[in-house]
Amino acid sequence: MKKGRFLVLVGFFAATSFAYAQDYTFRVLANKGANEIKSGDGWQPVKTGASLKMGDELRITENASIGLVHSSGKPLEVKKANTYKVADLAAQMNSTTSVLNKYTDFILSSNSAEAKKNRLSATGAVSRGLGIRAFLPNNQFASVFSNIVYVNWDNSEKGPFTVSFLNMFDDVLLKIETPENKLSVDLNDPKFAGEAAILVEIQSKTTGVKSMERYLIKKMSPGEREKVNMSYTDVMKELKEESALNKVVLASFYEQNKLLIDAITAYEQAIKLAPDNPTYQDYYEEFLLRNKLKEIKP
Repeated sequence: MKKGRFLVLVGFFAATSFAYAQDYTFRVLANKGANEIKSGDGWQPVKTGASLKMGDELRITENASIGLVHSSGKPLEVKKANTYKVADLAAQMNSTTSVLNKYTDFILSSNSAEAKKNRLSATGAVSRGLGIRAFLPNNQFASVFSNIVYVNWDNSEKGPFTVSFLNMFDDVLLKIETPENKLSVDLNDPKFAGEAAILVEIQSKTTGVKSMERYLIKKMSPGEREKVNMSYTDVMKELKEESALNKVVLASFYEQNKLLIDAITAYEQAIKLAPDNPTYQDYYEEFLLRNKLKEIKP
């Protein structure tokens, strides 16, 4: 009898979970322009995080776009100005659950109004040190999976800047001058050959002020790379298109694997692909703040 009741309960919770999972067809991951959703009789402006159901319609305006995530976890970007039935957009998607599901869910949950409120209440006082602060993690999270690395820093000092990359013996491997407060480097550069750990130091040529510390970038060992590569390969099978939306999903993958420097690179690439879409810049800013890579402005 107890076994029968247990099976009934299992069936109930399974049915409830399925119904919950099917509560929406798409959710809005990114929005650019004056796009609108029709749910029932009236049209409403699109908001990031909004849910679209099968009977809804979506209106994309000129020079606008919208990034959606299907209930299966698969992303879909719509750019062409038109009015779409959500059911027609859903028909383009394979309903099989995607490996991307947990990464797209993480983007929406970590950027919700409630998540931002909780982050602000838990932040406490703003700490300020002397010197330029780079938006790079502490040594515990300095490992890098990809070859391209972005280094950027606050605007507390005037440029131009020199960025020095050193080995653990303080030998300068590479020095770059830039007028901006960011740059990218390729770790496959022959100058970095044989170096597993690289230190980064930033200095303003105008004021002479240096970075608060030397930041570490650590190349993964072959064994570490192999562990990440298995999941990475599965993710990239579904992110074949080079789009800003896909780069943000990739950033979520990196963040959940504690590869914060790789996540920074993915966000920078997303913004480069869609510089006029404020959603991606907002996601990037929230990422930097929740991982304490950037201070909150008082």
